[in-house]
Formats: sequence, structure tokens, C-alpha cells
Amino acid sequence: MDVKSGTKHSSELQEVGRKASVSSSRPSGRKKEFAKIMRRPVPRVSESSDVSEDGSCSSDSSCGRRTLVKGGGSQGRKKNTGVRSVKVVPEGIDAAAVVLMFPVSKLAVGKRRCAWITPNSEPVYVSFHDEEWGVPIHDDRKLFELLVLSEALAEFSWPAILSKRDLLRKLFNDFDPCSVAQFAEKKIPSLKSSGSTLLSEQKMRAVVENARQMLKVIEVFGSFNNYCWSFVNHKPIINGFRYARQVPVKTPKAEAMSKDLMQRGFRCVGPTVIYSFMQAAGIVNDHLSSCFRFEECIGSCSKESRTNTESMTLGKGLTKKCSLQD
Repeated sequence: MDVKSGTKHSSELQEVGRKASVSSSRPSGRKKEFAKIMRRPVPRVSESSDVSEDGSCSSDSSCGRRTLVKGGGSQGRKKNTGVRSVKVVPEGIDAAAVVLMFPVSKLAVGKRRCAWITPNSEPVYVSFHDEEWGVPIHDDRKLFELLVLSEALAEFSWPAILSKRDLLRKLFNDFDPCSVAQFAEKKIPSLKSSGSTLLSEQKMRAVVENARQMLKVIEVFGSFNNYCWSFVNHKPIINGFRYARQVPVKTPKAEAMSKDLMQRGFRCVGPTVIYSFMQAAGIVNDHLSSCFRFEECIGSCSKESRTNTESMTLGKGLTKKCSLQD
């Protein structure tokens, strides 16, 4: 090969090399796509995994436990470690705030109550169940109050009635039968217009009339307490029902008291109303046997050491007070 041909061949090789370098600096469309893929962030391995740099697992861990974050492709086969995953409060959220947003109901962790008391029951209703309902009552004024409240059950529920209790006490002079019995006829409409939307005018008139008839009962029996408790031989009836569906709405004894009251001139005292009155006044203990108040109300019966003489003295004093006001 002569010098000219060698020089020409060398220049051709240099030209081919230059074109190759230029083509390599300008990647094709496929190479551009590959470059984009390579620029994507590599999925991080969770802290629980233990993988060596060359991709193999160490002797202390299993590849089956490797878990990738979301977007990192397929997950490795999980190994059952016997530990269940637990949801925790996300980072940045105060756990105490979550407790305040979703408080645990006191009823859910407290004492067991009757089935009709639920975590959604109004506090005034729960308090009435825990402190008053089923406790034997022997005070005439208190019995008169419970009779009036029970009469309202024909149109309203216990929570609605108890929410208006203070207003009713104000309207009826703290349920003093002597005072209520002296209400003039013209005062009854004013009671209705004073803001009470609980009792109708008919119920208002029934309360006044029942107060007058109650004074007559006291004159005969010595006290309204003696009259009411005489229908159960002065001992509370303890039913001990297990289920709410077993609790009746009326009983033969309630029907007997209702009939006698009607004959004496009482109004709005049907058997259902009277049985509700007997339950509230503790004449009947209808707390479910699983309720914590069932045993407590039974225990309160042993503490009722008021004798018939004391009850008669209370009734006579009440009648004397009414006669002095006449």
C-alpha cells in the first residue's frame, strides 16, 4: 500500500469515528425513554427488611419479609410472624385530640344498667334511672309529683318529661297538694300560657283535681302513702325480670288501684299510668336482674324504717296545714 492510499484510508477511518461520536451524543427516542425511566426514584426498602448491597439477603433475615413502599413494584412474599398490624395515629396528629373527638362512652365502661338505658340516653334520664326510679317512696308530696309525671307519659317520654321537671315544680308550687288544690279555676289557663308546653289544659285540670281528691284520701287513710302501699300489703313487688320484653305495661294490682282512684274522683289515672307510677315510686321493682340498681333498690327497702304511725302523722300534718289555709 502506497503512502497516498494509506493516508486516504486513515482519513476515512477518522471520519467514521467522528460520525459515530456525534451519533452517540444524540440519543434516539428509545434511548430518551430509557433515560427517563432511569431518572425515576428507586423504591426504598422498609426498615424491617435486611438486604445486602448485592441484592441478596443476609443470614439474619428472610427475603420473604422484604416489603416495598407503594409504587415500588411487586411485593415479596410475606412471612407470617404472628404479629398483627395495628393502625396508629398518623404523624402530625395529636392522639389526645383523637380521644376528645371520639370519647369512650361512660355507659360502655361503667355499671350495667337496664336495657332501655343506652349510651345515647340523655343524662337526665340516666340520672333518674340511677338515683330515683324504683326507690321506695313514702313521702306524700313526692308521691304526688311522681303521679303527675306519670300522667304525662300518655303523651311524652320520660326524657321529655324530666327535661321540664323544674318548670313543673315551679308551676305547681313544688308539687304541694295543699297549694295546688286551692288553685282557682281562672288560674288554670294562666298555667298553660306561662310557657309550659308539656301538659295540655286537660292535664292541668286533672292535676288540680287530683290534688283535691288526694286530700280526701289523706283524711280517710291518714296519708296518701298508706293508701298507695296498701295495694301491695306495704311491701314492694320485686319481679327480677331478665329481659326488657318481660316488663309489663300494666298488672292486675295496677288495674285495681286505677279503678279505685277513678271511683274517688281522680282523673287521667288509667292502668298504664298507674303502673308507671308504681314503678317510679318503688312500689314495684322492675329493674332488670342484671342491672346494678336491682339489688340496690332491694337494699333500700330494708332502710325504709318509716312506720305507718309516722306516715299517718305526716298525712295528718298535711291535712291540718290545708285546713288552716282554708
